[in-house]
Amino acid sequence: MSYPTTSSRSILHLDLDAFFVSVERLKNSLLEGKPVIIGGTGSRGVVASCSYEARAHGISSAMPMQLARQLCPHAIYIRGDMESYSGYSRLVTDIISEKVPLLEKASIDEFYADMSGMDRFFGIYQYAQELKQTVLKEAGLPVSFGLSTSKLISKMATNEGKPGGKIQVRSGIEKEFIAPLSIKKIPSIGKVTFQQLSAMGVKKIHTLSKVPVRLLEREFGSRGRELWNKAQAIDTTPVVPYSEAKSISTERTFQQDTIDLHFLRAALSKMSEELGFRLRQHNKLTGCITVKVRYSDFNTYTRQKSIALNASDKLIQAHALELFEKLYQKRVLVRLIGLRLSQLVHGHQQISLLEDTPKEIRLYQALDYIKNKHGIDKVLRAFSL
Repeated sequence: MSYPTTSSRSILHLDLDAFFVSVERLKNSLLEGKPVIIGGTGSRGVVASCSYEARAHGISSAMPMQLARQLCPHAIYIRGDMESYSGYSRLVTDIISEKVPLLEKASIDEFYADMSGMDRFFGIYQYAQELKQTVLKEAGLPVSFGLSTSKLISKMATNEGKPGGKIQVRSGIEKEFIAPLSIKKIPSIGKVTFQQLSAMGVKKIHTLSKVPVRLLEREFGSRGRELWNKAQAIDTTPVVPYSEAKSISTERTFQQDTIDLHFLRAALSKMSEELGFRLRQHNKLTGCITVKVRYSDFNTYTRQKSIALNASDKLIQAHALELFEKLYQKRVLVRLIGLRLSQLVHGHQQISLLEDTPKEIRLYQALDYIKNKHGIDKVLRAFSL
């Protein structure tokens, strides 16, 4: 679908439709057309992803699995396989990166491409359709895309076209395109912001665009200007070139060599919390943990282990302490301790916490919100003290 030329800026947004479900259907064709729910299979788990057939029954991501089973008892429930999803994500990344001049990988199943200037040689919309077909042919995965002059409008266009959609919003009608949509359709507007705006009588983007920016700034602080800009279809965010980090790490050299086990464990626990937060900030999961210990004689030892992909402080800490106990030599002073997370893949926190309760997930979200707003050291778990 193409809405009524072209700005000097052309941004393509691509989203793999129901990505985890699509991968599972590639592995098992019997799942085609059936409601599929992926997530923690235990009673305390949450929904990580679901098919469009399951969504028709009211299922959504992060929903408690017990509620999902009540709403859709006949669905097929799958524990999920992040390693498989990551492999398909890398395959699609390789396919797209060969076809576009500038690629940003926003998450495991979402991409932005800056196609600016390509319309001088051929139609970008036609090219995007061919790219969509290439991904389907070579990876077997369905794609929706949106094409416009900004990342914001392209993403919203993609979401409006799912599943299997292809929408171009031409230059000059961006505001007209988003005006009739619910404010829920604006990326970054969560439940709390939606409730605040609804209480002000604002439910459509058209209405939000008429609210004075000073009023929004008074109610929402610095985010007020951001909300106003989005309602005006203003977005100049650049496409950031994709690069895959191989690992993240941190280490601490102590002012005085020590054998204080409580102190050493607390230091390692704090590192686990710091790196877990960094993973979640960048929508990453780790598949390997390495602990390093350097003694007072400068001899340095490391141990590592492969783990199930996750970004949980609790799980990272448990594995790190296990490795430390195997490394530590009693009565030998420790000079330095370090922690490294490697085999990083794109993925969201909820996928790494499939067996956590909704309450625990909300706790992670609350802690991360405080750290983002006030700094990582402003709130710590007891095990890090």
